[in-house]
Amino acid sequence: NYNVNNEGSGDMYYKGANMLHTLRTMVNDDEKWRQILRTLNKKFYHQTVTTQQIENFLAEETGLDLTGFFNQYLRTTIIPVFEYKIENKTLKFRFSNTVEHFKIPLLINIDEKEHWINPTNEWKSIKIPSANSSISVNNNFYIKSLQIKS
Repeated sequence: NYNVNNEGSGDMYYKGANMLHTLRTMVNDDEKWRQILRTLNKKFYHQTVTTQQIENFLAEETGLDLTGFFNQYLRTTIIPVFEYKIENKTLKFRFSNTVEHFKIPLLINIDEKEHWINPTNEWKSIKIPSANSSISVNNNFYIKSLQIKS
């Protein structure tokens, strides 16, 4: 509950750190991230702020639509699941266990090469080099991954 003195769940500290690290990875530019944090500190110095003020600030500074991101990580305790399967030379993927409109860019490795993809809760697909390609998710995202065997 917001705007009341409510302790919240026990996961708020490590989850908050994981969420911020996920956002840092999504920004994909450490200098930009550092400047965002410095600007945040200057703008809100010695102020009591609301969650919405910080959400709006981070969305504006990153240039990302973070509505689903914040709804997922701040307002639920569920962890998104990146589901994927390989069919022939096609990687099919989606997010499950998410709130409405959850979407984040995700960095994956296909045969040790990095690729950014944009999963949603709908199945998407991309071509891959081989039906035997290895797939792994960058471990800097606060998600679970699940390979579905066909």
